[in-house]
Amino acid sequence: MVTAIFPAAGQSRRMKISSNKNFLELDGIPVLIRTLQKFSQSKKIDNLIIAAAGDEIETVKNLLKKFSDLKPFKIVAGGSERQYSIANALKEIADDCEIILVHDAARPLISVKVIDEVIDAAKIYGGAIAAVPEKNTIKIVDENNFVVDTPDRSKLVAVQTPQGFQRKILIDAYEKAAQDKFLGTDDSSLVERLGYKVKIILSNYRNIKITTPEDILAAKALLKADG
Repeated sequence: MVTAIFPAAGQSRRMKISSNKNFLELDGIPVLIRTLQKFSQSKKIDNLIIAAAGDEIETVKNLLKKFSDLKPFKIVAGGSERQYSIANALKEIADDCEIILVHDAARPLISVKVIDEVIDAAKIYGGAIAAVPEKNTIKIVDENNFVVDTPDRSKLVAVQTPQGFQRKILIDAYEKAAQDKFLGTDDSSLVERLGYKVKIILSNYRNIKITTPEDILAAKALLKADG
């Protein structure tokens, strides 16, 4: 069994709106729903878990009821940080679940192909994450904003989601992070600190995360290009 978790409890500060960015519509369909629909199209996905803000659980529940093309889902209360939201969702994982995927609810343009490839790789390697080659030159700076190093761009990737892991690996990583009071930047960082290797699955640059108003414009343009 494969379960996909979607942290959707963010406060959307950078979007400069008062409501949750996941409720914004792209061509008449909320961002969250577009994301869930894409995962529901994968034959490898069995069920979905959405971590929503406590005061938005009923809103999310009523929204999801309007769409009949979604895989079976649960809604759980999110936390103050993304990591805490996912930790809450992990408590709802069935014992027979083999692979757990975590995907940003605000990445609605993910492809089914990438979803399936991450699942397949996680089964083989234990962990796999979607990423794209870094297009920009990256600089490492000191505390005074002076450049101290320029990493080789050919060895850099920009990490996306989904990130997929064998059930025990991800749960162990979250339990260890809680014990150590470690707050990671993504799920892979929690797994990496336990010594596991994580496989990179090449994604595409369309898989953008809706974070700023410009991202909404970009997503709409990409959807328009698709016809």
